[in-house]
Amino acid sequence: MADELLAESGLAPSALHAVAFGQGPGGFTGLRVACGVAQGMALGLGIPVLPIVSHQAVAAQSAATQAEAVVVALDARMNEVYLAVYRRSGSSPDDPSWETLQAPMLIAASEVVPWTAHHLPGWSARAGQPLELLLAGDAWDAYAADMAHPAQWRRTVEALRPEAASVARLARLGWLRGEALAPELAAPLYVRDKVAFTTAERMRGEGGNPKAQPSLAAPLPQPLTQADLDEVVALEAHVQSFPWTRRNFSDALEAGYGAWTLRRDGKLAGFCIVMFAPDVAHLLVIAVARHLHRQGLGGVLLEWCERQARERGLEGLLLEVRPSNASAISFYKRHGYLQIGLRRGYYPAEKGGREDAIVMQKRFDTPGGTPA
Repeated sequence: MADELLAESGLAPSALHAVAFGQGPGGFTGLRVACGVAQGMALGLGIPVLPIVSHQAVAAQSAATQAEAVVVALDARMNEVYLAVYRRSGSSPDDPSWETLQAPMLIAASEVVPWTAHHLPGWSARAGQPLELLLAGDAWDAYAADMAHPAQWRRTVEALRPEAASVARLARLGWLRGEALAPELAAPLYVRDKVAFTTAERMRGEGGNPKAQPSLAAPLPQPLTQADLDEVVALEAHVQSFPWTRRNFSDALEAGYGAWTLRRDGKLAGFCIVMFAPDVAHLLVIAVARHLHRQGLGGVLLEWCERQARERGLEGLLLEVRPSNASAISFYKRHGYLQIGLRRGYYPAEKGGREDAIVMQKRFDTPGGTPA
């Protein structure tokens, strides 16, 4: 194939100055083959090699501007993503240089959107201007549900997988910058350490496949106090059609219900209130700021409530949800909640009407491994 390409271009092997290859990250076998072939050709011709990061090749295929951070997400299988972020730093088409905002890393697909939202302000500060987001790579399609993103994040469909022409253009720039390597120094870029556990690890109960480690430390819920009520009432009014009143929240605190807030960068992100009964816990209210939806914060609050109920020796967590709130029902189902009943006319509705409530419950496993 290489001989055919050279013949089509009217070149002899002796006319080559270097061999470029996509070094990954990607599948172990494919990367080793690509690197090995490039090294073999370069050694045979006595020329250097130029490894090109796959994500940068994808970014270079986009029509990104200096005011955009290109978030390249490539499918790593197993609900994980190879992620990297770049910004075009060249000031003209003749200077297509790139700044690496985040080197390639392995991340769970469900963490990509919250991780990106968390780091965008830092990238903007680093660039000295507000940056918009341009999403590239095939993982945005492969994990569309886990990686649902805000509408203002722009998607490009022209840059999905690295193409040879993009690798070649970046290699030329690298060659001009003196970045060529001796063939024996070239290596694939691995960011996933392994894809299977050893026998000893499996015997310790580490089944399945090794997973990417969490990339964002989850914020820790803190007790909700009277000093938080102004913010809590405002957030509740913003996300609910029929919100709790300040008196409702104050009464809950006076009654000794479990109540917690969740903050991000010092600002209120969400809250929850739970009543602990003798046998089960009852989730009375839970909310997350609208602009922080789909970033895992609701899961943090819900899992915190479950943890508090378990620590009190309770059998499970009970809650109500409107039948019209399909997204909330789906959220609870993903966290293991099942419908156990229906409360007629439980919620206030528009024009003085009433709406039923679906009653859902998650029963905790006993030490023996069965639901309580």
